[in-house]
Amino acid sequence: MRVLFIALWAGVSLLKVAMAARLPLFVDEAFYWQESRHLSWAYSDLPGLTAWLIRLGDFVFGEGRLALRAPFLLIAAALPWLVVRITAREFDQRHAWLAGIAAVLLPLAGSLGLLALPDVPMALATLLCIDAGARLLRNVSDGAALLLGAGLAIGALSHYRFIAVIGVGFLVLLSMPAGRRALADPRVWIAIAFGAAAWTPLMAWNMENAEAGLRFQLVDRHPWAFHADGLLFLAIQGLLVTPPLFVALMSAACRRGWTTDSQRYLAWLGGLVVLGFFVLGFFADTRRVSFHWPLPGYLALLPLLPVVLAAWAPWLRRLTWAIAACGLVVVLGYYAAVSMPSLREQSAALKWYPSNFAGWDTLAAEVRERRARMPEGTQIVAGNFKIGAELGFALGEPDIPVLEHPLNREHGRAPQLRLWGLQREHPFERPTLLVAGASDVEYKHLLQRYHVLCAQLGPLPKPHALNIDHGAQRYVLFEFDGKPAKAGAPCTTPAMAWIDAPVSGAQVGRTFDVAGWAFKDGIGLSAVEILLDGKMVAKAEYGLVNPGAAAYWKISTDPQHPKVGFRARVDAGKFAPGRHWLGLRLHGRDGSVEEWSEQPVTIP
Repeated sequence: MRVLFIALWAGVSLLKVAMAARLPLFVDEAFYWQESRHLSWAYSDLPGLTAWLIRLGDFVFGEGRLALRAPFLLIAAALPWLVVRITAREFDQRHAWLAGIAAVLLPLAGSLGLLALPDVPMALATLLCIDAGARLLRNVSDGAALLLGAGLAIGALSHYRFIAVIGVGFLVLLSMPAGRRALADPRVWIAIAFGAAAWTPLMAWNMENAEAGLRFQLVDRHPWAFHADGLLFLAIQGLLVTPPLFVALMSAACRRGWTTDSQRYLAWLGGLVVLGFFVLGFFADTRRVSFHWPLPGYLALLPLLPVVLAAWAPWLRRLTWAIAACGLVVVLGYYAAVSMPSLREQSAALKWYPSNFAGWDTLAAEVRERRARMPEGTQIVAGNFKIGAELGFALGEPDIPVLEHPLNREHGRAPQLRLWGLQREHPFERPTLLVAGASDVEYKHLLQRYHVLCAQLGPLPKPHALNIDHGAQRYVLFEFDGKPAKAGAPCTTPAMAWIDAPVSGAQVGRTFDVAGWAFKDGIGLSAVEILLDGKMVAKAEYGLVNPGAAAYWKISTDPQHPKVGFRARVDAGKFAPGRHWLGLRLHGRDGSVEEWSEQPVTIP
């Protein structure tokens, strides 16, 4: 078991290092990198530890994706060994190596460190507190109290969510006679006081900024109204943990046969944390990723897992380990696929397209090229915090100004941008390259977003549309000359379009019809061309009556409404059978040319 654990641990650790060097930066990682260039004790979204670790990685290992993630990879590599240590003390060495293997294979834990996220130091803090709590139940010692203080401090500096581990752990200790004896020891309270003091920077930040961070984490992002989406928790966790392993861990939490206080402590702590997040799922935020929240509970249950599996039939144990290994392969395989541009491109029309990883290098290259052609001293302004942070990392410019945007508020980053003086809400007074996202808001709200830009900045110049992965990731770049806008000039927005037929993914004939609508507020369109794999295959008949478009887009100011429909017949006889990408080229009356997002069609 020892040899198998070390082999798995080493293999997975090395694989994660190789993948971390290639995997594009996730948008949250990019913002944490930006925070690391504005070092502080706390920020609007997090305490300071994540940013400090990123800065440490850059300082020790040099700049780049792997350097940024290196401290997190090292911490993640230590976690299975902590599980081994806790299990060896509670049971025996064989059980310890098995629990370590489970820590490596558990997908949520085994993939930690690939991304520079606060969950990594928070997992470390959780295991330190678990270890300290189990030791305190046996005997209060200076070492156990010191370990508890360290774990509480690291957790307080990692994330608001760590309060769940603190609260549940305190209640479990309080419910046990040995726990109450431990809590009566002054050394334990010194450790608790040390851990509590680590929350001071975060509380001070909130007091100075109208509790913006607390309100976002505890109020604004959650509906706090019952919704049935919480039922998905069991299905999602069952898949992410893998079904047999999930059943085994929950069995460990519910098992009544634990013989020592420390074993019962692990079971109750792990079970109550998972149960708490399950209940919270019926009232909390469902728009953002939350599947990783119960991980601290699973970490507490891992030392108990080998005992539960020992009671299962041999074939079921083998199946559990095999499925867990497959689960880790799937999770790591997802990250491997995300790191390959060709695979990202093929997934462009799918719902799981990894937009938060995709296209940043291409966008940065386009921005460099366009800024080089503009006057010296041209500033870059991003349409939202995601673009600002990712471009900042790619260009090495952590102070790119950002426009006010709903995404900034929805992710709790708006207060921090204002504190840094990076939020812009007025027309530009010098040459500026504005990089706005056209796929960052729901399509039904996109035209309204363009009108907001006009209200903020005045009439928009001719846009340059950049389609990445067939437009699954789409940006619009505007070159402002910095001169005052003409009074009364119309709001000219990027074009809007839709292909009604054929639908995305449809199988078409060698000759097929294309129909839809397109418009451009302020001036209108002069022509629409049909593209197949980027090549023009037909010029559409444009100006057909389509009253439905004007009825839906009530705020549209295209002077040609309702004559914004188009249709064309495409001869695809020269194209090979298979999957192809159907798109549009839209010609504005102001001379602008924009290529619209593409959708797949299959030609027999």
